[in-house]
Amino acid sequence: MIFSLFRKDPRRTTIAALYARIADASRVPGLYAALGIPDSLEGRFESLSLHMILALRALRDLPPPADDVAKDLTDAFFRDMDASLREMGVGDTVVPKRMKKVAAAFYGRAQAYDPAFNAGNGTELAQALGRNALGGDAPARGLARYALAADESLKAVTLEMLLESSPAFPAPEAFSEEGSR
Repeated sequence: MIFSLFRKDPRRTTIAALYARIADASRVPGLYAALGIPDSLEGRFESLSLHMILALRALRDLPPPADDVAKDLTDAFFRDMDASLREMGVGDTVVPKRMKKVAAAFYGRAQAYDPAFNAGNGTELAQALGRNALGGDAPARGLARYALAADESLKAVTLEMLLESSPAFPAPEAFSEEGSR
């Protein structure tokens, strides 16, 4: 009985691998250099949140058990955020308050981006990404084009493909302002 506590759960391993691939995609240098996401703690959170939102949108449209995968993937994201706060030295008594703020920020972004994604509205998405990801009033046009292209390519992915290989995120450099001229 006690040895079952030390066995690897294949489902959890699969979700951890998927989450790691999404996190890796959110750290691609082109997102920061070509698309203007600030290379800071906040910028990295914004990039990871955007990539998680894209993956969760893809899972939303897939048949079961994609909904279970989405829940497990969201849990992995919040476990990672919790661990990151603790690594940064946030005290145990403060972590729950900070996690509420992280959750509110994440779900707020998902709610702000969803209508623009659903409508394929690059202008609206660029405004929302400019406010959140770039932290300013200027629209993030290149980042919006990148996100819409990623959303479109993820629609063609099956659950098996998503779990077995990297999600289909495009090269950020192709969407920079210079690259689009």
